[in-house]
Amino acid sequence: MSKFELKLPQMGESVAEATLTNWLKEVGDTIEMDEAVFEIATDKVDSEVPSEVDGVLLEKRFDVDEVIKVGEVVAVIQIEGDVDNVMDDTAEEEVVEEEPAEMPAKELETQMASVKESVSAPVPDFSSSERFYSPLVKNIAKEENVSMDELEAIAGTGKEGRVTKNDIMAYLESRSNGSQEQVESKPQPEAGKEKVAAPEPPKQAPEKPKESKVQVGAGDEVIPLTRMGKLIAHHMIESVSTSAHVQSFVEVDVTNVVNWRNKVKNAFQEREGEKLTFTPIFMEAVAMALKKYPMINISLDGDKVIKKKNINLGMAAALPDGNLIVPVIKNADQLNLVGMAKTVNDLASRARNNQLKPDEIKDGTYTVTNVGSFGSVFGTPIINQPQVGILALGAIRKMPSVIETDQGEYIGIRSKMYLSHSYDHRVVNGALGGMFVKAVADYLEAWDTNREI
Repeated sequence: MSKFELKLPQMGESVAEATLTNWLKEVGDTIEMDEAVFEIATDKVDSEVPSEVDGVLLEKRFDVDEVIKVGEVVAVIQIEGDVDNVMDDTAEEEVVEEEPAEMPAKELETQMASVKESVSAPVPDFSSSERFYSPLVKNIAKEENVSMDELEAIAGTGKEGRVTKNDIMAYLESRSNGSQEQVESKPQPEAGKEKVAAPEPPKQAPEKPKESKVQVGAGDEVIPLTRMGKLIAHHMIESVSTSAHVQSFVEVDVTNVVNWRNKVKNAFQEREGEKLTFTPIFMEAVAMALKKYPMINISLDGDKVIKKKNINLGMAAALPDGNLIVPVIKNADQLNLVGMAKTVNDLASRARNNQLKPDEIKDGTYTVTNVGSFGSVFGTPIINQPQVGILALGAIRKMPSVIETDQGEYIGIRSKMYLSHSYDHRVVNGALGGMFVKAVADYLEAWDTNREI
């Protein structure tokens, strides 16, 4: 019998750690290869971690809600035969047999006192904060006994004002130096003189607006926000307070698109094994418009505009629990319609099944959301930071419309929809925002009904 170490795998270049959210197996359970053993969460995506071997779960190294670094051993599985990542039982026994070095009694008492003090100290709870903190920052704060008020007062230098590891380490260093100087410079009171307390320095943290207390009545159900729900709420508030949101609306005649799709969708599914929805058609139109107006495909960094080289389209997808996630179609302008359809279907399917990888929801440069799938005619979507625009696709409806011909005008039934373009007025003026959404509309209205796919 051998032991296999199941480690936290690499989940993307930007992900260094994750929080253990749930154990799917208990000690003693039989595990098959590729069967999920536990669930983890990062600030980007939730996912399951499967076993790489067949065996029996022997040991859990972490509890739920603990932070795990990439490469750390999370579980030990008992297996038959030899595979990689097998523990060396002999080496382990040798380590156990080593006798610990003798420790002086005074040093031992000091260590025991510090352990007691740390155990009795209250553990700060950061879940009530509206501000987002990474698992690493929260871990450092707990280890260094940084209170909630102290953490809220730290000015973040990270993305969207987040507190980074360097921010909290710099704060700890300044706190240590400050307390030391205060102790050394404290004058001794002279005999017969009263002690006068020094005025407290003003706190640097801006005052938060007081939250209104919602009255909970009899029979009301209180439902705590999920981790993802808190992140979404935080990102929405950050976006509204960051970008000057402006909207432009365009009505589009998509009769040609509807008729063409109805004509080719069955043959497409038989040939490709994929459904042809309207989404890849709209994504192609948006990608072409971004190529025509590249100053929509930008981000604002302080007083600098970052013009993006790649066109990476975010595709907002609703999850079964009511939350939202935005997988990204990388280099969307380089895909033909078949490739776009396959990518859209794959990302949407894996988003609903919580199987997206962290790298598949990052680096988006523009976002599209389909509010029409819920029957909405148009909407005013919130920009996905640090992008500067987002397009909402309204429901396609059959409408009476004036049709102009060489022989005159007449009333006919046409398939129409609204495009709602939200953009950041700090860097995108009304003319550019309007021309972009009009370019999307023109591309759709000029759709070739004889197009081969």
